[in-house]
Amino acid sequence: MAAAAAELCSVSVAACLLLACGYVGSLYVWRSPLPRDHPTVIKRRFTSVLIVSALSPLGLWIWREYTGNKTGPSLLSLMGFRLEGALAAASLPLLLTMVLFFGPLIQLCMDLPWGFVDGVKVLIDVRFWVQCVTDMRWLRNQVVAPLTEELVFRACMLPMLVPCTGLNRAIFTCPLFFGVAHFHHVIELLKFRQGTVSGIFLSAVFQFSYTAVFGAYTAFIFIRTGHLIGPVLCHSFCNYMGFPAIGAAFDHPQKLTILLFYLLGVSLFFLLLFPMTDPVFFGELPVCQLTKPDTGLSICT
Repeated sequence: MAAAAAELCSVSVAACLLLACGYVGSLYVWRSPLPRDHPTVIKRRFTSVLIVSALSPLGLWIWREYTGNKTGPSLLSLMGFRLEGALAAASLPLLLTMVLFFGPLIQLCMDLPWGFVDGVKVLIDVRFWVQCVTDMRWLRNQVVAPLTEELVFRACMLPMLVPCTGLNRAIFTCPLFFGVAHFHHVIELLKFRQGTVSGIFLSAVFQFSYTAVFGAYTAFIFIRTGHLIGPVLCHSFCNYMGFPAIGAAFDHPQKLTILLFYLLGVSLFFLLLFPMTDPVFFGELPVCQLTKPDTGLSICT
């Protein structure tokens, strides 16, 4: 029994590493002296990363065949592609994430050069969205990166890790692959000499830390909702917002108001974390069927 469990964990971790390396490696199959934000580089990377992401479910299928975990939910259900509870899965996690960013959102609204009505007019203007979808960086940050990263690092990896680690530990194990995968930015920063070596590595460590925390959050959302759409939308929203500009908040003319909203947002987030992701809104949770409930507080109930 112990030997079988060890083999399962070894195969699962190896499969996750292979998926992570394949995803990151697909970004570097194109040799180019151009920086990562150049439209030509972005288009080429779109091609390779979409191919790797499309093939990643095959890795999950092979893992199921090899390990014998073929009973229970279908492959698509395990990956979060299902209709039951889809509307709630698309809206509630996103609203919860917006609550967390309550302070930054208030800060953004205060600093906008136009009023609320003008802002709504911009959002419903077709020309605004045409400009967005024709911007390669916008497509990468808001569409392709959230969709492909959540597909590979959540939808395909979590079903492989849960039978080995259990539900709770999988939430914190899976993001390690996600965080390490972002270290590849160091290569480009060093290549184009965008800062000192020590500064670049400190930045990489910081990025690893918050991407790992974010990865744990979206892994939690994926398991609690059983859907991929929630993590993708939360990822897209967080890419748009970026890391909260706390330093700018302290220097803001209305810093007390903004900091109050920061505190309120974080407090409400932790207060609403479990109620707004209650599985009752989403139906049966496929990933939860891969293992026995963890001792203590189960995230599946």
